[in-house]
Amino acid sequence: MHPHSKSTQPMGRLLRKLTRLASEERYLFTPEDLRGVVPDISEGAYKTLLSRAASEGHLARVCRGLYLFEAAKPSSGLVLFHAAARLRAKEFNYISLETALSDSGVISQIPINWITLMSSGRSSTISCGRWGTIEFVHTRQKPQDLVGLVHYDARCRLWRATPQQALRDMKAAKRNMDLIDWSVANEFV
Repeated sequence: MHPHSKSTQPMGRLLRKLTRLASEERYLFTPEDLRGVVPDISEGAYKTLLSRAASEGHLARVCRGLYLFEAAKPSSGLVLFHAAARLRAKEFNYISLETALSDSGVISQIPINWITLMSSGRSSTISCGRWGTIEFVHTRQKPQDLVGLVHYDARCRLWRATPQQALRDMKAAKRNMDLIDWSVANEFV
């Protein structure tokens, strides 16, 4: 076999390994995850490999520090939630504010492809290209303060606020309350 055949090239190795690792459930990878697949190439060659994998359509850059393996064909409706969980894995985060209220019918119009989470990390808005935007709003609340007010949403891989808690978070974060349908909201308060 020729030493530079396709199977020994970094791109071939990267794609084969990702094809084995990836699934509809596991399709987001950090540069560190991907670096582990080709540890033997230089940093420069690795950066070139990542940008080539993206330009050839194998990997899509969701945001800084997160790539999506296109061949895994994930359910696009969950990419933002999964990306949020992955980006802030070390923080306490939960779906709240407009996203939680929209999902429970308390708010009817909500920008599509924009999700809102409370986070123990700092407030920030992260653009995720064609998938949309993740907005993290800082909270000092601790998990133990929210027992019974958040539940785990396995599909999203994140905690999710009850409508009561999401309404409290809206007030605490001084969000615009104009879109709230109080006839629905009052059922939860």
